[in-house]
Amino acid sequence: MSEPSLPAPRRILFVCIENSNRSQMAEAFARRHGGGRFEAHSAGSRPSGRVNPQAVEFMREVGCDLTQQASKSLADLPDVEFDVAVTMGCGDACPLVRARRREDWAIPDPKGLPPDEFRRIRDLIEQEVKTLLASL
Repeated sequence: MSEPSLPAPRRILFVCIENSNRSQMAEAFARRHGGGRFEAHSAGSRPSGRVNPQAVEFMREVGCDLTQQASKSLADLPDVEFDVAVTMGCGDACPLVRARRREDWAIPDPKGLPPDEFRRIRDLIEQEVKTLLASL
């Protein structure tokens, strides 16, 4: 008797321009809250080449380690159709990304903001990710 096969994980992509703050945090929260049900990715249209040290620091505060993450380009993504592609409010339409559903969260870039504002945006991203996962 064979084991019933598990459904394939839903693919989620988070996109911002530099892939150094918002999309990195969203990817980490999706991995944390999604268990094995989701395959989370993030990328940028013009990646900065590094994850913002503030994002690393403030995500560490909530138990997420971004030290092994890298700022990635849209060209680095697997050639698959995503279940949902989320832009973080950067106005990036990401026309080359195949996705069944698209959302824009209109979240301000926390780069250079004071710590309390950066944390507020981090927490907003976590709530948005939880809402998204519940909808899939």
